[in-house]
Amino acid sequence: MAEEQNLELTELYGDSDTDTSPASGGGTSQSVERVPVLRDTQDLEAVYDIPVQVSAVLGKTTMKVSQLLKLGRGAVVELDRKVGEAIDIYVNNRLVARGEVVVVEDRLGVTMTEIIKTDVN
Repeated sequence: MAEEQNLELTELYGDSDTDTSPASGGGTSQSVERVPVLRDTQDLEAVYDIPVQVSAVLGKTTMKVSQLLKLGRGAVVELDRKVGEAIDIYVNNRLVARGEVVVVEDRLGVTMTEIIKTDVN
């Protein structure tokens, strides 16, 4: 049986609540959000078995039911996105990322290219 490995992550920010590094904008003070440090993988074990619904939306369109019923095999439905444009990735009906469609062996997949940060009230 494989030995369990505990991963310790270093704190992302120092003791200060402001970032004055040159990389943050030339030495100006910026307020940063403190991120809790995970001590090991056991900190996340409680959420590993929670089911979530993940959806990748290629695009959307609106049509009348009569148009929908007329669609047959090989019909093309025009979407509101252009070829190569990012797709939306939803988790439990909440937009969390944008990404690109990729081919993995003989299946379609999605790679995330941008994480969408939203404020939760």
